[in-house]
Amino acid sequence: MGAQNGKDMLIKVDLTGVGQFQTLAGLRATRVSFNAETVDVTSLESSGGWRELLGGAGVRSASLSGSGVFRDDTTDERARQIFFDGETPDFQVIIPDFGTIEGPFQVTSIEYAGSHNGEATYELSMASAGQLTFTAL
Repeated sequence: MGAQNGKDMLIKVDLTGVGQFQTLAGLRATRVSFNAETVDVTSLESSGGWRELLGGAGVRSASLSGSGVFRDDTTDERARQIFFDGETPDFQVIIPDFGTIEGPFQVTSIEYAGSHNGEATYELSMASAGQLTFTAL
């Protein structure tokens, strides 16, 4: 995978619950992180005293974050609604020349900021709330 434009990495939200995804408006920076807990099964019989891990075990999770400018668009309103209602709708993350991750996420934080001589900005963080799928490009 060669160099890619950062603006091509998109976070999309299902606006209606029927697979109608729309890019979150105003985002300038996005980030996705995947995590997997390990399950240590090391014992006195472990070869050479090396730690052993149980493959395929442990909890997997993903987190999304983004920051951008407040636009009061339909997607901004939806993100606020998701947070205040405690919903876990489907999101899509488009990673250029890699693939698409899709599944339920919970909005865990929204922060708004602004200065007297600048635009209003926001930061959004989300945590996976169920099984995610990956579709390679």
